[in-house]
Amino acid sequence: MDWSLFDPAGHRKYLTEAERRAFIRAAKNQAPEVYTLCLVLKDTGCRLSEALALTADHIDMRAGVIVFRSLKKRRIGVHRAVPVSPTVLAELDRVHNVRAAQGAPDGGASARLWPWHRMTGHRRVKEVMAAAGVSGPHATAKGLRHGFGVAALERGIPITLLQKWLGHAKLATTAIYGDAVGAEERRMARKLWD
Repeated sequence: MDWSLFDPAGHRKYLTEAERRAFIRAAKNQAPEVYTLCLVLKDTGCRLSEALALTADHIDMRAGVIVFRSLKKRRIGVHRAVPVSPTVLAELDRVHNVRAAQGAPDGGASARLWPWHRMTGHRRVKEVMAAAGVSGPHATAKGLRHGFGVAALERGIPITLLQKWLGHAKLATTAIYGDAVGAEERRMARKLWD
């Protein structure tokens, strides 16, 4: 498998910070449930299928985390908790009535946040990318995942913590995000230009 942040033609497969911001600005103009999906994808680095599988019982308001079932693992019951901002939690509650769903007898286990098929989720993301003016091989949910990884390392998040948040079995998989030309690398290169 090709674990590169660039396609065979040399085009990047991740969103820059500016593109991630434009994506969220464009998402705010969409239906509320599209906006919350976009927020979760951007701020957690989860896979689209993992987001679409979320139920209200996996939003831990007190701990401030979303608990994803790691769908790429070959066994059942593998989960990971990813911290999210109070803003994301508030939006999820406002749009999807998370707290009310958690008060149901099943604790919200039957309350899917986005009862869409994967293709519908993919179409919604592509529509928001187009509205944001983002195009190319990185204008996908996977591009958001890669952008999250790059942004996390640029901000000094330890690679082992990023590995946990992304649900990677091997650290070598997470290490590809270090291959992106980040802010620190640009600062170092600038010394050569002066």
